[in-house]
Amino acid sequence: MGKHRRPGPPNQPSRATAHVDPADPFTPYEKRRRPPLDQYRRDRPLHGGASHLRPDEPRALEEWDGFSYAPAGTAPDLTAAQAWVHALEFGTVDGEE
Repeated sequence: MGKHRRPGPPNQPSRATAHVDPADPFTPYEKRRRPPLDQYRRDRPLHGGASHLRPDEPRALEEWDGFSYAPAGTAPDLTAAQAWVHALEFGTVDGEE
C-alpha cells in the first residue's frame, strides 16, 4: 500500500501543496484551470508520431488558455519549438532574449 500514497508521477513536484488564499472565494476553482502537469505551452508534430522523431519537420505550438490547449502558431523544427515552449519559463518572449 505504500506506493499508492501520493498520486501522480514520482518525478513531478507535488501539486497538493499549492498556495491557498483563504480570502479568495475562487480558490477552489483555480485548481481546475491549471494545465496538466503545469505545462502552459507545448509542441506537437504536425504529421503525428513521436516528438523526438524527425526533428526537422514542422511543429504545431499550443498554449493553455485556462480550459484547454489552443493553437498558438507553428515552428519550423523541433529546436525552434522547444525554444518557444521554454521561453515562458525563462522570462523571454517568443525567442527574444
